[in-house]
Amino acid sequence: MSGGPAARRGPGEPEPWGGVSPFSIKTKLGALVVIAVLITTGLSVIAVHTKTELRFITVFSMIATLLITQFVAHSLTAPLDEMTAVARSISQGDYTRRTRENRRDELGDLAVTINAMADELEAQDRQRKELVANVSHELRTPIAGLRAVLENIVDGVTQADPETMRTALKQTERLGRLVETLLDLSRLDNGVVPLKQRRFEVWPYLSGVLKEANMVASVRAGIATGSGSHTRTDVHLHLDVHPPELTAHADPERIHQVVANLIDNAVKHSPPHGRVTVKARRGVLPESLELEVLDEGPGIPKSEWHRVFERFNRGSAKRAHGAGSDGGTGLGLAIARWAVDLHGGRIGVAESERGCRILVTLPGLPSVPS
Repeated sequence: MSGGPAARRGPGEPEPWGGVSPFSIKTKLGALVVIAVLITTGLSVIAVHTKTELRFITVFSMIATLLITQFVAHSLTAPLDEMTAVARSISQGDYTRRTRENRRDELGDLAVTINAMADELEAQDRQRKELVANVSHELRTPIAGLRAVLENIVDGVTQADPETMRTALKQTERLGRLVETLLDLSRLDNGVVPLKQRRFEVWPYLSGVLKEANMVASVRAGIATGSGSHTRTDVHLHLDVHPPELTAHADPERIHQVVANLIDNAVKHSPPHGRVTVKARRGVLPESLELEVLDEGPGIPKSEWHRVFERFNRGSAKRAHGAGSDGGTGLGLAIARWAVDLHGGRIGVAESERGCRILVTLPGLPSVPS
């Protein structure tokens, strides 16, 4: 089970043990033929000089050649047997076994590929189990709350007054949002989400997104908390677009998902009366766009940057800041990454002196081959 990730190559890197390598199987088989010929020739020369009978020379040549062939064959078949056993274990759902990567030939390349495949399958299996557990937990919470409210009404413990029904409505809305998000992720995985890209003015567009975020937060704060989206009204949202006439080419609906989810996440983790800034700048390519969302919260440890956009990841923070904040479903940033990936753009955590800074790059107009 030797060989770590550092020994593995990416899909675009060249194979180092090609047919010209001195360690390749082709070279070894060629050397086997040459050695067999040299042994036969040498024994024939010895037979001529010592007047030994040809039949003895033939027998000795066959024995020597068979021994060398057996040695070479064992060195080739032993790792194949090991790889077969590992592949059989993987087919039966055991992704923990690995093959040794101590060879510098085609079989070593195959061992690296099998181990990389096992790593990927193990990661996918772990994510699948986590997805089932997290979805079950997320669905159970609003269902349990809704059931408790309805049982109290049926048992006569509480009356079906507006306040009680608002509580039931809150849980129903949370459940609906979660199901809708899971459907979005399912469409993403199945590759059935089309893009409707067009040119739009960035300032009025983002201004509308921020106004909607403020309005939705105020409405939710008037109903109840725990909806999976922020209900804070103490955080100030600031928009910075330069130049003011900046335009971009993208799918406005999907970019709305990106900005809204990033704002939602930033507001949840902002300190009381904090500030969230949305910046927009022109990218390198025509109609491309660079977006930044910055908050004044505790930030994200660098060790967690690679996990920020995983589904159902809530980070290492125990709780969000301020009244009206909650942990959410852990799907907002995954949805943001999905929408950016659909555009062929990039999204990630960037260096920041304070708080968290999320950087989004959208490619703009597709390049036309010359």
